[in-house]
Amino acid sequence: MRHILIIILFFFCLNNAFAQISANQGKITGKVTDSLTKAPVDFATISIFKEGSKSPFNGISTDPKGNFIVAGLPDGEYRVMVDFIGYREKAFDHVTISSSATTVSLGNILLSSRSKQLNGVTITAKAPVVENKIDKMVYNAANDLTAQGGVALDVLKKVPMVSVDIDGNVELAGSTSVRFLINGKPSSIFGASLADALQSIPASQIKSIEVITSPGAKYDANGTGGIINIVLKDNKFQGVNGSINLSAGTRLENGSLNLNARKGNFGVGVFFSGNEQLNTITKNTTNRTSYSKSRDTINQLFQQGSNPFTRSSYQSGINFNWSITPKDELTATLGYNHFGNHGTGVTNQEQLSQLATGNVLSDILSTRSSASKFSENAIDVSLGYKKTFKKEGQELDVLYTSSYGKNTMDASQVSNYINGGYPSSGIRSYNPGKDHQTEISIDYTDPLSKSFTIETGAKLAMDNFNNNVFTDTLLNNGSYVVNPNQTYSFNYKRNVYAGYLSTSFSLFHDFINGKAGMRYERTSSVADYAGSKIPGYNTFAPSFTVQHKLNDSQSIKLSYSYRIERPDYGELNPFYNISDPHNISTGNPLLKPEIGHNYELGYSKNFKNGGNIYLAGFYRNSIDNIQSLSTYYDILNVNGTDYTAVSLTQRFNLGSQKNIGVSLFGSVPVTDKLNLRSNIQLGERKSSTPGLATVSAFAYRINLNASYQFPHDLIAEVFGNYNSSQRNIQSIRPSFFYYNLAIRKQFLNKNASIGLTAANPFAYYLNQKQVLFGSNFNQTNIRLVPVQSFGITVSYKFGKLKFDKNKENNTPQLPDLGG
Repeated sequence: MRHILIIILFFFCLNNAFAQISANQGKITGKVTDSLTKAPVDFATISIFKEGSKSPFNGISTDPKGNFIVAGLPDGEYRVMVDFIGYREKAFDHVTISSSATTVSLGNILLSSRSKQLNGVTITAKAPVVENKIDKMVYNAANDLTAQGGVALDVLKKVPMVSVDIDGNVELAGSTSVRFLINGKPSSIFGASLADALQSIPASQIKSIEVITSPGAKYDANGTGGIINIVLKDNKFQGVNGSINLSAGTRLENGSLNLNARKGNFGVGVFFSGNEQLNTITKNTTNRTSYSKSRDTINQLFQQGSNPFTRSSYQSGINFNWSITPKDELTATLGYNHFGNHGTGVTNQEQLSQLATGNVLSDILSTRSSASKFSENAIDVSLGYKKTFKKEGQELDVLYTSSYGKNTMDASQVSNYINGGYPSSGIRSYNPGKDHQTEISIDYTDPLSKSFTIETGAKLAMDNFNNNVFTDTLLNNGSYVVNPNQTYSFNYKRNVYAGYLSTSFSLFHDFINGKAGMRYERTSSVADYAGSKIPGYNTFAPSFTVQHKLNDSQSIKLSYSYRIERPDYGELNPFYNISDPHNISTGNPLLKPEIGHNYELGYSKNFKNGGNIYLAGFYRNSIDNIQSLSTYYDILNVNGTDYTAVSLTQRFNLGSQKNIGVSLFGSVPVTDKLNLRSNIQLGERKSSTPGLATVSAFAYRINLNASYQFPHDLIAEVFGNYNSSQRNIQSIRPSFFYYNLAIRKQFLNKNASIGLTAANPFAYYLNQKQVLFGSNFNQTNIRLVPVQSFGITVSYKFGKLKFDKNKENNTPQLPDLGG
């Protein structure tokens, strides 16, 4: 019933959106070129004034070809100003839009250069917070105040169609199977611990986040939920420029330095960033009741403890860009990433066993001390070559990327028994691992006509994972001895051979624009683990997106993509995590890929005052769905060692999962000072698992962001988010609410700023109550997660800009230096 209501709500909203189509159909077009070189002027500013007004009410920037279209204008008389740094401003008065002349073309606008060379330039420009493109949605993070001083996860919380839970787990349109990229390239830092990786990237380094819910044939088929691409800041200005960002707080500290230099056709950029999560203490309480197969014996496990935890990371990198000729470009990058965490804990335990009649069989009291230390180091390299041809849009791209990762995990736990006369027990383990990922791709684009373009390409992806486990067991005399039954290695290799053919087209005089294509992938895998012979498989992944523009400010689109989810390194690794002997987890090297069919119907509208909305309905059907399953054992034997009262968690291919939902994003400039943004997502998830009951669950997420621009370059922002609870096949995920406050003051001609931030200022802990259940157990976990923090941020950007308008490849671009 709920999914019917979702569909009704979606079409109701869509119908209302269509009903809002206004009479503001007017538009002003033109092209801006250099009066001497006749080269197009990219990023020239077009400002629209109502006749007699001193403030513009609409505007746009020219595209790389110098073209512009300002749409959504009501009837009236306007003044148009055309300007760009280094050129004389040009004005057009008495430009009239009427019912008989809805489109006014200003033709080819020639800008002449100023007589004096500019010594220093400050550019202030803002892209829309959310841009809805035909194949992706872009969240521009440069002016995100409440995320300043935070990390990538803080930015992701505001991105449409993305949900982030309190532990840093990310969902895209209701799916946890998401492929993450950095600057369009894979990185091994995402392999070992996604949450740690996303908390290692400072928000000040992020230019934008691209959400691709229905990737086309050019993209890898991996990731049933879609792709999230984190785009880091860079620029192509002539001269030397850079930025510094620093933040200090009660829970998180970070900083970043960017430096860029470009002269003529060669540019280089370097960066360094780092952050540290200060010591925080999470408090945990677990109460589990389990039953024997005949249900004549009841076991109860009660655990209560606290876990201090720290996390740190740093990244550094250098990139080169060389325009060998106006049509040949070479780029290279080298990056180093490190992150790690360290946790300890003391847990008081009571293990009670009794008959169903109430007679107590045993009551064991103990204290467990645990410690863990994780470290990941990764090196990413890439080399790319781009060739353009005389025909506009014809391109050849060749890219080589390689990522080398090395990680270690040290863990130990010791249980000391208070009664019963039991000797202390414990283990310690050392778990080093390596991974090497290499990709080689070639892509070719050829516009056969103005309305039809083909893209084709091939790719080879090679993944090599190596993991070793060394385990020692605690003896009665307090010494440790090697446990050969829990000491082993795991090697896994996977090669993916891919090719694709894609088309971009325009039909019926631009009535429909779209992309369609087919991707083929051949996957072969080898694992040196007993019983883990993995057959190779073929994947044919069709995809299409069609878009119809209702007018210059409104469009609808329909898309479909076939996706798969290959199990990642952590899901495959058969190493047993026994940091808590009553709650053990392990990977599954026999996992098969998950298969997904994704459908999406979307509507977008831009308003003349700068506001915009995007409404999307989505349907996801996943087969061989990869999910976690917990099984209770009275006694579990792990490679020769018996553990009692154990919950074992492992990943399996469990039946199918269907997601149907609606996502709504809106940005509303209430006044020229006050702006409101909101993300709303609601949907129903239905999981069908053989041997288990079918679970249908409704969930929703709502957030609101409000910003206000005070005089004297002072701006304040508040952000709040609520995620509802949701039932899964074995648990009920708890709901949670959090909110952030921020204020920022800019000075030194907006080159410097200082800001204050606060997260959950009135509550130190967030109470998370989770319920788990199975055929022979039920469990309640209560966690008090520290969320409160206060911080201060400082940023400064510097540098001069120089231009040589006689060189085509020196056209400057808008810098993204933060601040």
